[in-house]
Amino acid sequence: MQSFINQAINLAKKAAEQNEFPVGALVVKDGYILGKGYNQKESLNDPSAHAEILAIKEAAKVMGDWRLTGATLISTLEPCPMCLGAILQARIKNVVYLAKDLRWGACGSIIDFSNHSEFNHRVNLEYIPTDEVVTLMKSFFKSIGKR
Repeated sequence: MQSFINQAINLAKKAAEQNEFPVGALVVKDGYILGKGYNQKESLNDPSAHAEILAIKEAAKVMGDWRLTGATLISTLEPCPMCLGAILQARIKNVVYLAKDLRWGACGSIIDFSNHSEFNHRVNLEYIPTDEVVTLMKSFFKSIGKR
């Protein structure tokens, strides 16, 4: 798992290098990476170009199916409502996230619909606090404040 976490962090760093909010995500199944993504909202001028969405899209292409049953999504940031909706729609089984999102978090920080009783799919959550990710995000906000 640590190797995948490190890769997600490297994707977040890649986003930061491109003046994007530093979030990276992977979709993993059976020890293999099916999809990778990092935030590209600014560069693609697309409000849906979150790391998780891009990783899910790539994984679906690789699998040849929108159903990513049994997969795990690893993200450096707690998924927002849009991303958690896509995670549920894709039938992803597990979400691992490394930092809480106190503005948009849909895994419990603001709302939690990961296990809503009315949905036909649920997702297991695992929060692994990671100082490196928090530092990366704080550095990003500091740098844009200087512009």
